[in-house]
Amino acid sequence: MDALLFAPVAVAIALTPGPNNFCGLNNGIRAGVGAALVGTLGRAAAFAIFLTVSAVGLGAMLLASEAAFTAVKWVGACYLFWLGWRAWRSREFNGLEVVDGAEVAASAAPVRLWSLITQEFLLGITNPKAIILFAAIFPQFIDPAQPAARQFLILGSVYLAAEFVATAVYAAGGRQIRRFIRTSRGVVRLNKATGGFFMGAGGLLLATNR
Repeated sequence: MDALLFAPVAVAIALTPGPNNFCGLNNGIRAGVGAALVGTLGRAAAFAIFLTVSAVGLGAMLLASEAAFTAVKWVGACYLFWLGWRAWRSREFNGLEVVDGAEVAASAAPVRLWSLITQEFLLGITNPKAIILFAAIFPQFIDPAQPAARQFLILGSVYLAAEFVATAVYAAGGRQIRRFIRTSRGVVRLNKATGGFFMGAGGLLLATNR
């Protein structure tokens, strides 16, 4: 096992566009980079569970179970559709105070960090592609001559750190996008784009095969 060799692979995988990274982008727009990074604790917790499942050999069982994989897929898709519908209908923009026809001004509304953590966790734990990642890719970096548990711990820690790097990148991009949202119409467009992405991600998830 070579953690240094795995690190760039982990970062590349973590940076791949998906529901969690879009959530980080969205959190960066609405709450800032710091809050987005705190929200990533939920994602890390979900992926840590998958890592543990893979380490004890249950990941391969889940991949082999059509019923289990389909159940996780449908739960995840329904959650994405719900997030998308809620965002599509929303005219609110947490963190900003919008006046019709005028520029937006910073709002003093506090950011609900626990809500960000919960959302990231639910997006992570209901994504069957994470099961594929940890059950299929991780074993390729495991040296059979060394204790597997220790290797999973090291590789898992590297990957979870890579997820925080990915969040920082997406959230920083989101913070730049925030500068272009200057009217209530812009807020509505952002919410519809957010909703459209989440519902589209739900559709893609339903089309996912093992």
